[in-house]
Parts: sequence; structure tokens; C-alpha cells
Amino acid sequence: MQQVDEFAIHRGTARVFEHGWQSWSPSTTYAITERPWRPQSDRNRILCYRPEADPRADVFWGEGLLAVDPGDGTGIRIYAAADAKSGIPSIRAEVIENSIVIAADGRVTARTDATAADIDTALARWADEFAAAAGVRKVRRAPTIWCSWYNYFTGVGEADMLENIEAIDQLELPVEVIQLDDGYQTAHGDWLTPTDRFSSIAGVADRIKATGRRAGIWLAPFLVFPDSELARDHPDWLVGGATAPIHAGHNWGRDLLVLDTTHPAAMEWIAEVFATMHRWGYDFFKIDFVYAAAIPGGRYDDVSPLHAYRQGIRMIREAIGASYLLGCGAPILPSVGLVDAMRVSPDTHLHYEPWDGDRSQPALVSAMMTGRSRAFTQGRFWINDPDCLLARPDVERREEWADHIRKYGGLRGSSDRIADLDEWGLETTRTLLSESPTEPFIP
Repeated sequence: MQQVDEFAIHRGTARVFEHGWQSWSPSTTYAITERPWRPQSDRNRILCYRPEADPRADVFWGEGLLAVDPGDGTGIRIYAAADAKSGIPSIRAEVIENSIVIAADGRVTARTDATAADIDTALARWADEFAAAAGVRKVRRAPTIWCSWYNYFTGVGEADMLENIEAIDQLELPVEVIQLDDGYQTAHGDWLTPTDRFSSIAGVADRIKATGRRAGIWLAPFLVFPDSELARDHPDWLVGGATAPIHAGHNWGRDLLVLDTTHPAAMEWIAEVFATMHRWGYDFFKIDFVYAAAIPGGRYDDVSPLHAYRQGIRMIREAIGASYLLGCGAPILPSVGLVDAMRVSPDTHLHYEPWDGDRSQPALVSAMMTGRSRAFTQGRFWINDPDCLLARPDVERREEWADHIRKYGGLRGSSDRIADLDEWGLETTRTLLSESPTEPFIP
């Protein structure tokens, strides 16, 4: 790393904002005496942080963006990547007595906002300029959604979808898109082959559209299960190739392999997957775990991981045309200008605290901390997705979570089984899904 700056700070009032690599990477502002959140396991580091980075716990570390309030009234200092297309540097801030030293492993821009009242205001002003440079002229309003994930998880079946489609219709809930989430496919990679819980994925779209609503679907397009037909039949389509495939972490009880977004045959296949689903009637696509395309490793074309990632997202956009595109598990800054909406936090869940104490892991407090800290991207980079409203009685501190969505949610979605909602849950769902904010967040 090369030193970028050094300046004095007031130890009692100085604060540092760390920006994480992707949707699930913890992002928040710390007092300089605090220790920042770091991965609690190698699994979490690969799945939820920038895997090639390994920052110490006694320094602050931003991926493409870091801000410092020296605490002395001289203004907010922001250090950031120059744009969304070139390299996204890691930026380190190390406190040494009454000074802070900024260093980076690539080119950064530096600015001081002398009039910003706080870090949030300075970040919002910076984001306006970054978005304009990335070609973002106007964000697209997000439709309201219902999603199958947080009740059925990977066990979702066609009967579950039909039950909730009917309930939403009968109750006249303000849901515009009904989204089929993970669990319909036989394996990651084999997206067009449904499990025996579904007679037809196209038929689900037909049933949704018969209510006058739009059909949405979830994919993790750059992940491949080792036991999938794709991995067995086309090992040359994987990052690292057949002999040394690169892993994108471990989840669903498996090591995760990566589809090479620079391999012509692999991209022809994934383009056909999206085009087929679009022909079936799906016009809302949530693409998840897409950080995988940016993991370092040998590829068909000798390009940077960042180039490979952006190439893969652009290909998906071409395949689905004007359909709405929601990113998740995505490198944040490299995605500006490529998607309509973005998950800006870790997953929510029924419980308040993460199971292992890692703020990248699913929990209400994880989603609220990072979602609040990335509020400045709402209406500037895209529409912010804070993750789904969970309003059923068994959700811990559900009122607090609903209030978070009310304040910071651009994309509004429900993920409860409708029949499980009590009076409060049903009314809260109806109220929050009655609006879909597009305006930029103002601190």
C-alpha cells in the first residue's frame, strides 16, 4: 500500500466510515477507539467480504470508499475509487497517536467537504458525483414484491406459491411482483430444471400474471454446484477450469464453484437461461451471490476479475431487456450503473443477533446497521433494497425492523406466509407496501 494522506485528529470526537466490498459486508461509522467488524471465519470472509483482502482488526479499511471526520471542525475527508469501471482499491486508515494515516493499494480520489455537517451528508454529496460519472441519470421506481424465501427457504413448492398468490389477491394487498425465490431448481447451474415440487416454472408465472401482477424469479447465475449437470458436463466453463476450480465459499452444504463470465459457451448458456425465463413471463429478476464473478482466478480471457464481473452483469441485462434487475451479494461500487436496485445490507432474519456474532451474517441488527449506513446510495446509485419486511409474530423485535424499512427502504417487499400474519402484521404489510420511494435519501 502507498500512503495517500496524513493529518491530525481529535481523539475524543474523530470518526471513520468503513465501506464494505459487497452487499453483505459490514459498513458503518466508528469512533476511532472502536474496533471494526471483521469476519469470524474463513467461510464468512469468502462469502461476505472481499476474499483477497485480510485487514487487521486494529486498522480501518474501506473497499473503494472510506471517510474520516477528524473531529476538529475542518471538514469531512473522503477517499474513494475514481469510478465504477476501473480498479476498486482497498483503503486503509491507521490511527497513530493523534494522527491518522491513509494508504491505498490503487488510485484514489481525495476530497474534503468543509461544509458537511456530518459523514452522512458528505457521502451523499460524493455519491451524487460518483453516480453521474457512472452514467446514472434517473433511477427506476421499484415495484412492491412478495417473496417466498423467508418462510419456505429452499423447501418452497408450487402449492406454497399458489396459496400466497390467492391470499394476496383475496386481501387485495398492494403487491405488484410475486417473486419465486431459491428452491425451485434442482441445482445451482441447472436453472431450467425444476424440482419435483413444481410441475412447471412457466406455469407459476402464468398463474401470477392471471391476477394482473408481474412474475419475479431468483437466480444465483454465477454459482455452480459441484453435483450439478452443468459442472459434470462442462467443467471447462468454471473459473480455474476442470483441474483447479476456484471456490466462491461454502453454502447449502457444498463448496461453491464459479461460472466463468468470459467463456463464450458459458455466457451463451446463461444468456439462454435468462432469455427463456423472460419468454416464460418473468420480468423481475433478483440475481444473488454475484460477488462470485469478481473472485480472482484463471479465466478463459485474461481480464481482471472486475472486468469479468461487469461483463457478466451486462450480458444478463442484454438478455432480459427492460425487465427490472435487482442485485444482491454484489460488489457495491462496481455495480453502479448496471442494476435498477441493490441489496445494501446483509440478510435479515427472524432473530435479532447473528448466530456467530459476525455482522455480515443474517440478522435484524446486521441488516439495520449496514442498511442505515448505506442510505446515502438510495435514489443516487439505484433503489436501495433493505431486504424483506418480516411482520409475523415470531419475528424478534418486528416493530423495530418495520420502522427501519419505513425509514430506509426504497424497494418494499414482504416475505411472510400471508396466512401467518396477525392483525398488526397484516396492517403493517399493507401500509409499507403502499409506497415505493424513489427520492434520494437526505441525511
